[in-house]
Amino acid sequence: QVQLVESGGGLVQAGGSLRLSCAASGSIFSINVMGWYRQAPGKQRELVAAITTGGSTNYGDSVKGRFTISRDNAKNTVYLQMNSLKPEDTAVYYCNAGGVRSGSYYAVSVRDYWGQGTRVTVSS
Repeated sequence: QVQLVESGGGLVQAGGSLRLSCAASGSIFSINVMGWYRQAPGKQRELVAAITTGGSTNYGDSVKGRFTISRDNAKNTVYLQMNSLKPEDTAVYYCNAGGVRSGSYYAVSVRDYWGQGTRVTVSS
């Protein structure tokens, strides 16, 4: 079974920075895309940033220029550096691993996984 464990959330003042980490563990052969989504109260979950194995990135419009996603493929870990945080960045941030190939030599599955979420609160 594959698990995603997130860390790094918390309370920060507007203009501050936080760094989120998400480590995937289990019998993993490869992970196609790793990314971060967020969900604020009363709103739909939205893409924050995503990164492929090869390093191609995609960002939500509201975070471009402020957030940076990176990835350590050897550690199956993805990071989100969040700078110039705004109160509207307040949300629960979820790690996503897409196209995870895992299992054993005889039984390989490919599916997506989600972390449990980490809360980020930005005070004004």
